[in-house]
Amino acid sequence: MTTAAATPRQRRKETRPQELLDAALELFVEKGFAATRSEEVAQRAGVSKGTLYLYYPSKQELFKAVIRHNLSNLIAEGQEVAAQFEGTSSELLTLLIGVWWERVGNTPAAGIHKVIIAEVRNFPDLAQFYTDEVIAPADQLFSFAVQRGIDRGEFRPLPAHEVALALIAPIIFLALHRHSFGCCPVHGAELDPAAVLRTQLDMVLRGLEVRSA
Repeated sequence: MTTAAATPRQRRKETRPQELLDAALELFVEKGFAATRSEEVAQRAGVSKGTLYLYYPSKQELFKAVIRHNLSNLIAEGQEVAAQFEGTSSELLTLLIGVWWERVGNTPAAGIHKVIIAEVRNFPDLAQFYTDEVIAPADQLFSFAVQRGIDRGEFRPLPAHEVALALIAPIIFLALHRHSFGCCPVHGAELDPAAVLRTQLDMVLRGLEVRSA
């Protein structure tokens, strides 16, 4: 039996959640969470407010969906890759950071970090959600990669959690820079994010190397 081709209306319905998430991400980064109104998101996505609420019943749920789509899912993918990775642990860490820059750091999704840091103290429920969905899983992912290297004799026996923080911190810094000084033509504030990541990773990996007696 031949399946009938989807009509334009059906195709639009299938893509609508993504359109809403894209519009929400843009507005949350531009205006912040508190200042963004649901009707603005609907208008930018080209739908009615009622349609928005069919998919996301509140602004909080919409923001959570933006975080899941742009950050949580990527971290989950990273955990699957790490569990099956066959190369060295240095190669694994290099891959994880490279993919983050390609999928988050060099995209509008980097602005989520700015929104969280600026407003999360006023929204404790979102703070807990972000911790559960992003901070804890990211720490587990990078700690796993570091501990993997220690267990395989590739890295010195350093505390994996603290090393993970040393790897994650520049990622957050670059995301904040992209959406602050990186948006302004300020002389002396320019930087090359890819070069910063390469340099930071090189220093950390060399610090992790097992040293001969």
